[in-house]
Amino acid sequence: MTERSSSLPPGLVLRRASAKDIWSIRKLVLSEKLDPTQLRWQQFWVIESEGHLVACGQLRNFSGAQELSSLVVVPAWRKRGLGIFLAKHLIQEATLPLYLECLGQKLAMFYTRLGFAAVSWQDLPQSLKFKFGLTQLGKLLKIPVVIMQYQGLPR
Repeated sequence: MTERSSSLPPGLVLRRASAKDIWSIRKLVLSEKLDPTQLRWQQFWVIESEGHLVACGQLRNFSGAQELSSLVVVPAWRKRGLGIFLAKHLIQEATLPLYLECLGQKLAMFYTRLGFAAVSWQDLPQSLKFKFGLTQLGKLLKIPVVIMQYQGLPR
């Protein structure tokens, strides 16, 4: 399925990822120093321009929850609303309580504007506690990781 939207600049297409996208997705994720170990192209949506990926994001499935992850926009395409557009699309696609973890307050503010709120590790569903438990180790090393849950759009 391919979607065109007036919210995307002309010439850009939002679509589900395909097997041919995996190396481009890996390259984008690694370029931002994000966790490359849980990349499943079947869970990704991508935005492309003239056959080249300019953004990607993943909706990972867990027991009783989902995680918005690996959201990356190519640097040359930033500040055009692609990250917001893709994040909103992934939020709409979610069918279970939605969580994410992000590094730093700047990203936390970005996700707060989209309806996410910080939550404690203790409030996570059991299926996410192990995965996000590694975040707790980061806090000991003074890495500013924030765990967030989608609460709906702010009023």
